[in-house]
Amino acid sequence: MDIVSERLLRIITDLIFLAVLLLAQTAGTLWILRRFAAGASRRARLVIQIAAALSVISLVLGFLLRYARFAKVLPGEWLTWGQALVITWALLSMLWLIALAVLPLLPRLRPGHSASRRNFLRAAQAALFGAPAAVIGYGVFIGRFRFQLREQKIEVPGLAHDLDGLRLVQLTDIHLSPFLSRSQLDRAVAMANETRAHLALVTGDLITTAFDPLDECLQSLAGLRAEAGIFGCMGNHEVYARTERYTEIQGARLGIRFLRHAQASLRFGDAMLNLAGVDYQRYKKPYLRGAESMVAPGAFNVLLSHNPDVFPVAARQGYQLTVAGHTHGGQVRVEILHADLNVARFFTPYVDGLYRRPPVAATGGGLPEGQGSSSIFVSRGIGTIAVPARFGAPPEVALLQLCRT
Repeated sequence: MDIVSERLLRIITDLIFLAVLLLAQTAGTLWILRRFAAGASRRARLVIQIAAALSVISLVLGFLLRYARFAKVLPGEWLTWGQALVITWALLSMLWLIALAVLPLLPRLRPGHSASRRNFLRAAQAALFGAPAAVIGYGVFIGRFRFQLREQKIEVPGLAHDLDGLRLVQLTDIHLSPFLSRSQLDRAVAMANETRAHLALVTGDLITTAFDPLDECLQSLAGLRAEAGIFGCMGNHEVYARTERYTEIQGARLGIRFLRHAQASLRFGDAMLNLAGVDYQRYKKPYLRGAESMVAPGAFNVLLSHNPDVFPVAARQGYQLTVAGHTHGGQVRVEILHADLNVARFFTPYVDGLYRRPPVAATGGGLPEGQGSSSIFVSRGIGTIAVPARFGAPPEVALLQLCRT
């Protein structure tokens, strides 16, 4: 799938999503007018119709602003917030329509009910409509600023003694933009430095659009402190913003080495860690073309890939550890009846945290036949996209520690 095909697929996907939203809002408006506002005054019905029309217009404008020909009419910051408000409204309105559909299932208020029962039913109805707004409000004003330090042990059978206890700190999906300030990124960098990691990793999506302050982001990341240096790979938003080459060159000037289908051999005592990185791997097959040539026999092989969906291929090629991001941990996650509901699950089974695969034979020569297993760690990252909110997936700085078993 080339760039033209991917853009066409994006347009088709956006059109389907827009059509579903418009149909849902139109059906919801008709339902409200016929069921809930059937006996309302003419003025009240007119207000409902005008509000519905404005909602439809905002959704169409939000769709158009996703494309450069229309987006250039607005300054970068206004564009970012405008898109976010439209997407947030689309999400909130859909949740309210669902609440309207559920409302008839609740017991109705009857004259014979006691005062306490009437109060309870009123509270239940208010909660039904208030919960979506409360969840989104928490995510916007609180959840996206609650940075966490997440520590994860990576158990590796037969790991070299000199790599046992090695610490790798990861920052990913920064999305420095109107949704994340330089001071907030500096706070995340300070958290990372407090870990005294041996190696610092940046796994893509430094910014969201070409309007965002990439130089500021790189300057802040240059403040990372790690014994073996700072390494990174490119994310999909570097591709969209067409900043891959600039990020590589400017990063190198600041001491950040972005591995673009390249590797770095790092020695720790008598052990060798082979660190490889690839540019963003589009959601297609095959993944990691030629990456098997970067696997180093006798070394501990680590792959940096923004897209975690490459994990099965990386494991077959001989990478014992893959470090990824991209998913934001779902960004907005809700658990209902033990089902984890989030958008990222539509794209990959590797959404958040540590995943392992059983021992496999390496095709690239990095592992002897059947030795060890392969792991991937997927960080939730620290930034947001589309909706400036986090719920159920708090932003994080990740500290990975290799452990011999």
